[in-house]
Amino acid sequence: MARDSPDDGDSTDTKDEELGRGLLEENMGPSSAAAHLYRGEIHRMRFWRERLDQTTYWAIVIMSAILTWTFSSRENPHYILLLGMAALTAFLFIEARRYRGYDIWRGRVRTLQRNVFAYGLDPSAGIEDPDWRRELSQDYRTPTIKITIEESVAHRLRRVYLLLFTIMLAAWVVRIAAFAAQSWPASAAIGQIPGLLVTVVVVLSYLVAVVVALRPRSWHSEDELHTQSVGKHR
Repeated sequence: MARDSPDDGDSTDTKDEELGRGLLEENMGPSSAAAHLYRGEIHRMRFWRERLDQTTYWAIVIMSAILTWTFSSRENPHYILLLGMAALTAFLFIEARRYRGYDIWRGRVRTLQRNVFAYGLDPSAGIEDPDWRRELSQDYRTPTIKITIEESVAHRLRRVYLLLFTIMLAAWVVRIAAFAAQSWPASAAIGQIPGLLVTVVVVLSYLVAVVVALRPRSWHSEDELHTQSVGKHR
């Protein structure tokens, strides 16, 4: 493959031209270091993505086991479902903590994709973030978590856990309403704790999860896939 001449590129920004144009050269030119850096960040991001998926997998397995056991007999207590919700909450916070780490590596990957690879493929579009070099350098010098625990919890609730909590709540309602020997609220009681109090605590906890997941906010984590663009590019 012939090597492009210096006049073949259509970039107007000479400061970023060297790195961007190297992507399209036969030997990768000065961009070879960036390519190896990108490959390393992809590996890190994939590792943390697998950690997230593993947590979700075990949360679903435990939830399925609890649901199966609870409805296998009318004599099985309903509060096992509440213990399942508590287990899901623990998995949620574990996964949210891991998501904060995952966001660091994904942020670096997206910085390189937007400002190096996208620019190398189409220099006419320009550089998305003119300060990306300084910001990425600072991130390598002093790696820091970019998002709060509340935002990471909201992300995982939206993606996975709000649906799981909804399933568990629906199962609990069915269990105390249709599969209990007593009528509600007595059927929701746990030992000496009145059923009405148990119900209020469960409903309020679910509403808190809904508010955390759906309230309007300024997102600081790296963007996910844009589903509104499905089918746009052919």
